[in-house]
Amino acid sequence: MFDVLVVDDDFMVAEIHRRFVDRTPDFATVGVARTGAQALEAVATLSPDLVLLDVHLPDMSGLDVMRRLRADRNPVEIIMITAARELDTVTEALHGGAADYLIKPFEFPQLQAKLTAFKERSLTLQSHAGVDQSLVDSLFGSAGQRQAQQRLPKGLSPETGTLVLDAVRSKAELSAAECAELVGISRVSARRYLEHYLETGALEIRLQYGGAGRPERRYRAT
Repeated sequence: MFDVLVVDDDFMVAEIHRRFVDRTPDFATVGVARTGAQALEAVATLSPDLVLLDVHLPDMSGLDVMRRLRADRNPVEIIMITAARELDTVTEALHGGAADYLIKPFEFPQLQAKLTAFKERSLTLQSHAGVDQSLVDSLFGSAGQRQAQQRLPKGLSPETGTLVLDAVRSKAELSAAECAELVGISRVSARRYLEHYLETGALEIRLQYGGAGRPERRYRAT
């Protein structure tokens, strides 16, 4: 079970995020903080595994909270959850050691996918005594996969592409229809993204044969 601290100055938003966390298997909310000072105190007293951290807080920014935690050598993982879309904010979060970044508003499947990806990374690190290049690539994302993400065909967006990949990684495998439901896009659009990532090698496919007609295409992360 992964313990999560939710940090958001809006009471209703924090409550929604808490409910999302508690709906996700293997995750539980252990506290909710409304300010940066409360967040720092809660991390010290509750020792959560993960902090869902808003950027805009009344007393200091979430980035300041993250900097203080890192200055104290606190290893708690952080996912930034914020409406901030400025490139410098995203860059600072990345350089500060945030594990992920999720832009508001979002629905439950998007947060669930982020949490599931976090869980998989954590379990991977716990289960390996040493590392090789394939493990490093799976944790950091290979250069080839990043370049493929940047070279999406016309009509496909990197933001939606990230959601599609997160959805696939949150499941053992899924169909285009299941992916569409998780991400909130049409089945046709989901199929375009999935086939693109299949071509780049980020995904692989399994054909599931049933009754009459074509076999169902089931996608999973490589």
